[in-house]
Amino acid sequence: MSTGTPVPHPRVSGVEGQQMNASDAALYTALMNEAPAGIAFFDAARRCRRANDALGRLLGVAARDLAERRLAEMFPAEAAAAAETALGAVLGGAPAITETELVLPVPEPRRPVPDVPPPAPPVAPPAERILACTWLPARDADGAPIGAVLTAYDITDRRRSEDVIRRKEERYRSLVEASSQIVWVAAPDGTVLDDAPEWRAVTGQTQADYAEGGWLAVVHPEDRPRVEALWRECVGENRVFEGSYRVKTRTGAYRHFDVRAVPIWRGGTVVEWVGANLDVTGQREAEEMRGRLTEQLSAAALRTARLQQATSMLAEALTVAQVVQVITEVGRSAIGADYSAVALLDDAKANLSIVESSTPGDDTGESTVLREVFRVADETVMSVAVRESRPFLAEHPNALRLQLGRDESGLFARHAEERAWVGLPLLAAGAAIGALRFSFTRPREITDEERVFLEALAGQCAFALERAMLFEREHRTAEQLQRSLLPSDLPQLPGMVLAARYSPATRHVQVGGDWYDVFKLPDDRLAIAVGDVMGKGVLAAAVMGRVRNALRALALNDPRPAAVLSGLDRLFSATESEEQFTTVAYVVIDPETGQGAFSNAGHPPPLVVSPHAPARVDDVEPGTPLGWPSERRQTSFSVETGNTVVFYSDGLVENRRRGVDAGLEELAAVAADAPPEVVGDPERLVDFLVDRMLAGYEQVDDVTVLALHVPPAPA
Repeated sequence: MSTGTPVPHPRVSGVEGQQMNASDAALYTALMNEAPAGIAFFDAARRCRRANDALGRLLGVAARDLAERRLAEMFPAEAAAAAETALGAVLGGAPAITETELVLPVPEPRRPVPDVPPPAPPVAPPAERILACTWLPARDADGAPIGAVLTAYDITDRRRSEDVIRRKEERYRSLVEASSQIVWVAAPDGTVLDDAPEWRAVTGQTQADYAEGGWLAVVHPEDRPRVEALWRECVGENRVFEGSYRVKTRTGAYRHFDVRAVPIWRGGTVVEWVGANLDVTGQREAEEMRGRLTEQLSAAALRTARLQQATSMLAEALTVAQVVQVITEVGRSAIGADYSAVALLDDAKANLSIVESSTPGDDTGESTVLREVFRVADETVMSVAVRESRPFLAEHPNALRLQLGRDESGLFARHAEERAWVGLPLLAAGAAIGALRFSFTRPREITDEERVFLEALAGQCAFALERAMLFEREHRTAEQLQRSLLPSDLPQLPGMVLAARYSPATRHVQVGGDWYDVFKLPDDRLAIAVGDVMGKGVLAAAVMGRVRNALRALALNDPRPAAVLSGLDRLFSATESEEQFTTVAYVVIDPETGQGAFSNAGHPPPLVVSPHAPARVDDVEPGTPLGWPSERRQTSFSVETGNTVVFYSDGLVENRRRGVDAGLEELAAVAADAPPEVVGDPERLVDFLVDRMLAGYEQVDDVTVLALHVPPAPA
């Protein structure tokens, strides 16, 4: 742009004036062409008379295009209004106005040269541009205002940097507030720099106390020399400070803290230290407790091994009687107890009943309550342990009488030779469920290590008893539910004989979902179903009941096997979980002709036993289990005179050591070996098959067998 003609200084003439004119011209040219700040001169009419190139670049136009423009023609409305206010104030005689900010949109970039792609910006450009403006009054030689000079600097990057710093500070404060750490700041020499209200809230220091002594003032006297020396050393070497110490809190108690402080560098100089303290009292106390327990248990390594063994044995005990048997054995082997007893609280929490352990070889697993039933309010070893939820120790008879005011000769008359006693509460979720009692025939001092062992044993015993009682309740409920859903008797038909067996795995294993059903249809045909629900316990028994009842309802509406299984599929998909696995074999047969129809939903194939041919497993491909996508099909079914068709669950042919295919082959072979008198009697046949197929194997699943026999016509 044109820089104009230099104007002589009004107060200088001659050679000096010419030199000043040349200097002014050079200064004017530099400001208009080279200055990094935008510069413009506005006359008294508020029009721009001169503008340099830098201002043009800031506004995205050529400098010459700004001539004669008003502020409203140069800036957006909001920025123009702010600029007009500042310009009016300066023209009205106000002194210079500094640091007003104008927010402008980023000017459109100039179009690139054709065929030359623009360079990719390294970062996303800002959406707006911020100008820091200064307005200076311009006066003539007499001091009268003739206009104003605008200088504008682009401070966008500075504002963005300040925003980034502010956001980082906000994030830092949020992280500190969200964490459990207490942050403090120290001067480069380690002295207090800023107040730490969070720290003082913990320690109870006043602001003056903290300013004088800082965090070191409340460190435990035993820890302070070590910590202070380490802190001074780290400050002197400008390296990270890490340590642990105890701090006196506002309550007067000491708590454990971990600390980490780092030097903050600016250039090559440390400007401050930032430290963070974390309360680790709970962790330290837990570590100390674990240390004490480890030390005590290490002094009794054999007892620890026995406790581990007891834990393993209790984990395998399913019934209350089995738990008592384990406790009796552990008490005898680990601490030399001559007698032991376990008592359970009744539902009213008023009485304790001694539980007898199961005897070796007893597979019933049932708990037997003895005659020793006494009140929690009585003065006995077990009663006191339950009432006070603490171990009761009596090392000799005098100690027992001193604590109870009596002895227990009336209660445990069988063991009148007892001379020392230990009673332990059995606690589950903090509440007593019973008590554990050990006794000795000689005075006996219980050491601290033995007491720790006994308390741990009582905890394991309580957990095992709670699990065993829950198992026994669920086992009884499921078994009652399952047996209630099985037919109490089978139909008696003139031309057909039925026999069934249901054998649960053991009394110690949860009942499964095996079931069978036989019922007459309205047209006098016979409906027979055998099924198996995956799983154990009440859930499996409940699913079994739903499937059995639904099958009956569907069969009474449309007895065709394919229709019944299709209806079960729909019901199963709507009511049962996708993980549930249930199989059903279903047949409808005319008792007079032995003819009928059969459909299979993933159940093991029936066995055909004949007196005139080798036994065989039906080779019709079984369908998918209930609820799986499938088109149910049915096949013709017949039982010839003298033959027997056997339906069964997979527990008969499959176990841990025998797969299904091998089991099916073995089943056919066993049936082929059946004597003629067994083949002709379905009652004896089902017993024969169950006994032979389970011989030599551990029964791990329920077994259900249903035989359908058509006897030969009388001679």
